[in-house]
Amino acid sequence: MRILHTSDWHLGQKFLHNDRETEHRLALDWLQHCIETHEVEALIVSGDIFDVGNPPNYALQLYYRFLTGLLGTACRNIVITGGNHDSPSTLDAPRELLQALNIQVMGAAPENPKDAMLELKDEQGRLLAVVAAVPFLRDRDLRQGGNPTSGFDRVARVREGIVQHYQQLAAYAEPYRQYNVPILATGHLYAFGAASSDKQDNIYLGDVANIEAGQFPDIFDYVALGHIHRAQTIGDAAHIRYSGSLLPLSFSEVKDDKSVSLLDFEGQKLKNIQQIPVPVFRRLKTIQGDLEGVKESLQRFAERPHGSLIPWVEVLIETDQYVPQMDVQLRDFATGMNLELLKIRVNRIGVSPDSDTETAGVALEDLEVTEVFKKRCEQFQIPEAESGALMQTFLELRQWMQENQDATLNQPIA
Repeated sequence: MRILHTSDWHLGQKFLHNDRETEHRLALDWLQHCIETHEVEALIVSGDIFDVGNPPNYALQLYYRFLTGLLGTACRNIVITGGNHDSPSTLDAPRELLQALNIQVMGAAPENPKDAMLELKDEQGRLLAVVAAVPFLRDRDLRQGGNPTSGFDRVARVREGIVQHYQQLAAYAEPYRQYNVPILATGHLYAFGAASSDKQDNIYLGDVANIEAGQFPDIFDYVALGHIHRAQTIGDAAHIRYSGSLLPLSFSEVKDDKSVSLLDFEGQKLKNIQQIPVPVFRRLKTIQGDLEGVKESLQRFAERPHGSLIPWVEVLIETDQYVPQMDVQLRDFATGMNLELLKIRVNRIGVSPDSDTETAGVALEDLEVTEVFKKRCEQFQIPEAESGALMQTFLELRQWMQENQDATLNQPIA
């Protein structure tokens, strides 16, 4: 059986206030062509289908257009699980309708964990594979008992809850072993040893390690992970893999080779894994140096051929002195070039990172939400042990606000 694993589409993403509809349409068109060309029989998407819980209409249209485009192809089975960016209600709303098209959606962990065991079948109803569909697990899914006494206690309980969740699904998967078909699992989390190009929020409290490779039960012939945007395996386990994002989602990801994972099974045995590179639809470029060097690099870069979509560029100016209206100079200089200058940053050489001058030069839009919260904790000199618990409360409140905003937006207007 041939299965394709992808994740982290982030449809509807705003890239520094610029929408990416054209890029995502080209990427999904390529993905459909890839599935048809390689005669893929099943598709697994491991979370973060959308970038926000209430995606724009064009993002929903791209999603449904892609799914209906696979009808009639060799890809008879599709499994989609939710990520931390997804609204479970948005993904699950059309579940029954999509299920009639052999598209199985798991926006949130089901009340009965056994319902997460999804069977993939051929046209004659014969079992081809089984997927333990694990979306992003929220606190309520982990069913942690008692009240944690500290942030570190909560970290331990989250990790324990994640491991127990997979162990429970492994027990439900055991009866399927007699059929000699692949048994897979999905996940949307931060696995120990994963490397990230960008500052990606750890979706649980504490450090980045939510689970280790050895803690995934051996019964799973492949674990299809999402959340980390760089394609990679976890440790020495070739069958535990992040497919990475479909597009670079920030300037820090431009050096990553974006790909999807093509899996070939013979019975339950994973015979081959192939990484298929995703084309670059829009070039993202970071140019760094002093002011004159950056201008020269911009000129050279603009003279190169870049395809149909105009490149997006950020520049990092390294200087030891204040240059008045530097951003105006650069934007005027780049006017008419075959590029769009999206972001200008300044690195003051010789200025202490802790100085007021450097702090004032940091733009709020360059910081992640969690970084802003951490800086506020530091400002009020909150001890690290307490700030960890506060961060968890903040993340929970943020998630609650997003989910309730989705519910409010979906209510009919009186």
